[in-house]
Amino acid sequence: MKHSIEKSKMRFLITAGGTREYIDPVRFISNASSGRMGYALARAAVRGGHKVTLISTCDLQPPVGVEFVGVDSASEMFAAVKSFFDKCDCLIMAAAVADYTPVRSAKSKIRKQNKSLSIKLKPTADILEWAGRQKRVKGKKAKGRIVVGFALEDKAIRSRAEKKRKGKNLDMIIANSPDAIGSEKSTVHIKTSDGGWVKIENATKATIAKRIIALLAD
Repeated sequence: MKHSIEKSKMRFLITAGGTREYIDPVRFISNASSGRMGYALARAAVRGGHKVTLISTCDLQPPVGVEFVGVDSASEMFAAVKSFFDKCDCLIMAAAVADYTPVRSAKSKIRKQNKSLSIKLKPTADILEWAGRQKRVKGKKAKGRIVVGFALEDKAIRSRAEKKRKGKNLDMIIANSPDAIGSEKSTVHIKTSDGGWVKIENATKATIAKRIIALLAD
């Protein structure tokens, strides 16, 4: 990636955690994301001397030195990303954003009944796709912005991840398998728009995060 950004002055915008799509005030649809990869990235970026804004759904303690923005749903995360996108040099979408959300959320708790319950869902906005388009908008400061996405794939990991990278106009894709969820160590496959695949095998999230930040700052 050919970007003229000084390493010590990069401004990272990082998302973390699984979004919560509320069915009613006390129930929601979510996923198994722990948010630890996003927090590890934020921690590694701060330690590397960079400025970091962390948008998160997690209750984890934010790393010291980051600007923290708490959100719950996919729509709230999208609004936060839009708010900070113009101020960042690099967006890393490490969050597991829900693909669907209820068409309507009940205003009061849904009572249990002895019959089936159907919930109609609608697609959520694609934050990565939006960011991939925005970085190329003519006349905007976003022209040199780096956009990074994650791809969790259960098979054909590299080919599916590369298809996602190209389709969403990303500068880097980081692919892994469902085995990474909740694991202390995992294997990731990293590809940039102008390079080959880099494999980091059986490493901690801290080690992976440090390597990703170093690649982006290079």
